[in-house]
Amino acid sequence: MIEVRRGDELGEDYRRRITAVLVHGFAEDFAFFSSDPRKLTDAFEHMILLNRFYVALLEGEPAAVASVTTGAQECFAPRWSEIRRHLGAVHGTISHLVLRSQFLGAADETRAGLAEIGFVTTEPGSQGRGVATALMRHILALPDYDEFVLRDIKDTNAPALGLYAKLGFTEYRRRPVKFARRAGFTDYVSMRLTQTG
Repeated sequence: MIEVRRGDELGEDYRRRITAVLVHGFAEDFAFFSSDPRKLTDAFEHMILLNRFYVALLEGEPAAVASVTTGAQECFAPRWSEIRRHLGAVHGTISHLVLRSQFLGAADETRAGLAEIGFVTTEPGSQGRGVATALMRHILALPDYDEFVLRDIKDTNAPALGLYAKLGFTEYRRRPVKFARRAGFTDYVSMRLTQTG
């Protein structure tokens, strides 16, 4: 059975497990910081704002996560001292700057009723079991929102793009990536869903 809860409802006991799902799901994107999932989980655990993350639980364990923010809200609050403690003085300082520049910042368009969904990922061992679909459907049913956006999805991420299209999202922007050959993909795709009624 899949149950979806907000991170702060699950509480601090779930913080590390939620972070581990995020780290495993975005291992390729987080490789600059470290290729060691345990070290990444140690470094990132403190910065997750639990009230901004929804978690799909499969048999009581976090199986998929996604952030939901609106306006100028952030889903992370990285602390320089914590990042340095786990990644080292020099690499930790650079990593903190990269985190702030790459993973913080509100969407260009902000208004009441518009929510940004981000960092959607499923634990590799739980893929293909409907957890991401259940998570997204739960988020799309949240009150107070009439429009949802997903920014900067890699154009090579066919499973994610397919799921979002199936849920009614449509592409509204493509942004070419620098050094596409090295990055392994060409464009970042942004999608939106406007709910009526």
